[in-house]
Amino acid sequence: MKIEITGLHLELEDDIKKYVTKKMTKLEHYVPRQARDSARTLVTLKESHAKNKRQFTCEINLVLPGEKITVVESTLNIFAAVDIAEQTLKNRLKKYKETKVSQRSGRKERKVRSFLGKILSKK
Repeated sequence: MKIEITGLHLELEDDIKKYVTKKMTKLEHYVPRQARDSARTLVTLKESHAKNKRQFTCEINLVLPGEKITVVESTLNIFAAVDIAEQTLKNRLKKYKETKVSQRSGRKERKVRSFLGKILSKK
């Protein structure tokens, strides 16, 4: 899975990059195996000042075959924003994987049933 990290109005330091990379590689387990090679993750970290408050936003775009998942989270701490966005993306990936795997396994079950029906009807 390819990971691209960019910062808007923010200087990205090595510790932030390592932290984001570590979190995103953990999510690879939730991506179906056939989609891992073509999956791309775009992480954008933004800093904004509104009413004398620093606000950090983490936006994650995960491009999978047949679907694009986008998560946006904002907090006062950049690491907390990454954590919350990672958790939300994990939940969405679980749903994506369940639907894709169940569709595929459903086809296999139908094939097996039809094959068994043909064998049993010959006797």
